[in-house]
Amino acid sequence: MPQSRRKPEASFYVEPRSGDRYPLDIPRWCADGPKPLLVSPQPGMARDEIDHRERSLWRYRASLPLEISKPISLGEGCTPLVQQEWDDFRPFFKLEWFNPTCSFKDRGTTVMLSYLRQLGVDAVLEDSSGNGGASVAAYGAAGGMRVKILAPAYTSPAKIAQVRAYGAEVQLVEGPREESEKEAIRQSGQIFYSSHNWQPFFLQGTKSMAYELWEDFNFEVPDNIIIPVGAGSNLLGCHIGFSELLAAGQIRKLPRLFAAQPFNCSPLDASFKAGVDTPVQRAVHKTIAEGTAIAHPLRLREMIEALKETGGETVAVSEDEIVTALKRLARLGLFVEPTSAGAAAALAKLIERNVITARERTVVLISGTGIKTASAIAELLDQGHQ
Repeated sequence: MPQSRRKPEASFYVEPRSGDRYPLDIPRWCADGPKPLLVSPQPGMARDEIDHRERSLWRYRASLPLEISKPISLGEGCTPLVQQEWDDFRPFFKLEWFNPTCSFKDRGTTVMLSYLRQLGVDAVLEDSSGNGGASVAAYGAAGGMRVKILAPAYTSPAKIAQVRAYGAEVQLVEGPREESEKEAIRQSGQIFYSSHNWQPFFLQGTKSMAYELWEDFNFEVPDNIIIPVGAGSNLLGCHIGFSELLAAGQIRKLPRLFAAQPFNCSPLDASFKAGVDTPVQRAVHKTIAEGTAIAHPLRLREMIEALKETGGETVAVSEDEIVTALKRLARLGLFVEPTSAGAAAALAKLIERNVITARERTVVLISGTGIKTASAIAELLDQGHQ
């Protein structure tokens, strides 16, 4: 297996506001406070460090901050990149539902739980509106770990059924999405809180998206990437991964990153449009894009930085625009969950505003499948949304 040039002992957790450091060999989900952590910047990897024997995202394991000897892997990553007609454009759609639990969350989970298990953690707690919980439940089962998932009471029954099928304990929490997180933090003293929003090794997994697109495009990068954004793990993962490739001299520029949000729950768009990296008041309403319904994202400041550094921006889309995009994707053979349709709706608005051009290579990240929300999609179609 190719060997990394990194010295693992140089890596550490860092609290980005204060600069406080914590060692990686002690499992933790936050800095004292609690405050969110990141892993210290990594040097990236070169083409010759890709482990071509691995048909999963573990082919990029040389990019990780430490060696993980026995990963919990179900073959995640290496998802299709499909080019389709869209008016005069030919965007690429990255189909993340081909991951084992049918969403992009498997990228972060495989690395996060592999790391935690290596440190001796055998039971984990997660709060999730669906896909994240299913992913942690699946990888926990594969790794012989006990899993408890806290989910909003409104979560799609199909997603809850998937979580329970893996053998995880499920507790439904009344109220908005944030109540599940608050309850998880309250219970974190009894079981390790392996939150995909808090635990920074999750981002070390989602950064594989950048490395994979780099390889998909024959070791170049696309011009634009449109990402559905709630808590921001895909956006931040892409920014981390491409920044590492730039630092390693493997690419010459960062792709522009665009964050798609439903206007009904669009805190990132509100702050970005206001030109600040702090929360801005904007009313929150129910959205069919439930996977991005995060009213108070933990890493707002880092997401703003990622957008600004890459020359990207936010795009807020209406509920009708999401439904229109969902239908249009289906006519292309792509049956996606409403959350992902938001990214295609953002594509349409960016084209309309001439922000992106037909000669550029644009990737639309499809984070999950419509099969998980088929009953809700059927209702939308029956209602005759245009």
